[in-house]
Amino acid sequence: MNRTQAREEAFKLLYSMEIQKENAQEQIELYFEANNITDEKTREYMKDVWAGIEAHKEEISQKISSNLKADWKLERLSKVDLSLLKLAIYEMLYRKIPFKVAINEVIELAKKYGEDNSASFINGILASIVKNDLQA
Repeated sequence: MNRTQAREEAFKLLYSMEIQKENAQEQIELYFEANNITDEKTREYMKDVWAGIEAHKEEISQKISSNLKADWKLERLSKVDLSLLKLAIYEMLYRKIPFKVAINEVIELAKKYGEDNSASFINGILASIVKNDLQA
């Protein structure tokens, strides 16, 4: 499984965890089993993404919130958009994935899984985060 496919599986896992918030380790193992994910590198990547987002959830949520329009709240975002934003922010800030790669990958996932305006919405939030937090 290549990194793009692994990232898509990580997104699907994050999305399922947004819906089912209890027994995280059990849910992850069930996800691997149900989706026949046997490649150890892919499993480790997905576990790292989950654990990293959990470890930094307050900072990641704050970055999203501070880049939303004034009348928007995190709770208003779709679970798909929220999962994609968390994935991209985690990869850019903590895995040091180049922001162009991280953004492009989640935009493609937004086109596939999100609503009609998801790709442009996510792109706008991530562009703002890059401008405010990643540019020197």
